[in-house]
Amino acid sequence: MFTCLNLNKPIVKMKNTFVYALAGVLSLVCLAVEAQTMKIGHTRIDYILSLTPENKVITDLLTNQQKQTQTEINRLQQELQDKYALYQKGVAQMTDIIRKDRETELQGLQSRIQEFSRTSDEAIQNKYKQLIWPTVAKIQQAIDTVAKQNGYTHILSTGNTGAILYAPEETNITELVLKYLDITPGQNVGQPAKAPSPSTPAKRVAPKPAKKK
Repeated sequence: MFTCLNLNKPIVKMKNTFVYALAGVLSLVCLAVEAQTMKIGHTRIDYILSLTPENKVITDLLTNQQKQTQTEINRLQQELQDKYALYQKGVAQMTDIIRKDRETELQGLQSRIQEFSRTSDEAIQNKYKQLIWPTVAKIQQAIDTVAKQNGYTHILSTGNTGAILYAPEETNITELVLKYLDITPGQNVGQPAKAPSPSTPAKRVAPKPAKKK
């Protein structure tokens, strides 16, 4: 039986090859156009934040609160150490009931100090974020405006939290942002803004239950 060959198949295959090739060329053209229209800048938002008057006011306020917290922690630690010293001095003459009562008291005071230190630090950190957020939002708005005015399509962060290892200085928009915010930096570079450091944790001095003789 004679079978007629399908002469259209090679033509279809050639058409598909041409379409794929054309698509590849168009993709390269699009990438080239996108690269030409993309303008990338960079800035340090932590540095800008450190120069704002709001940051200094907020940091000073919370630092004072933290000092008060640390004073209270120191008082409680001294109370714990004094009670522990009395416990050590008289533990040999204590009955089991008194000894257990003193140990429970010391362990409770120890836990109280640790919990107070933890919650105080969390409260200060959260308060800092709450107070500083409007300033951060204002800086972000300034960055957006400066970027649009100067034709930037992307702005990268090169501060402590950024992952950019190199960025040319001519694309640094920090000075433009500071000018927009009407901030004049001093001769020295400002320190990165951050919340107050955590309080000194309580030292563990509460005793373990003494072994029965």
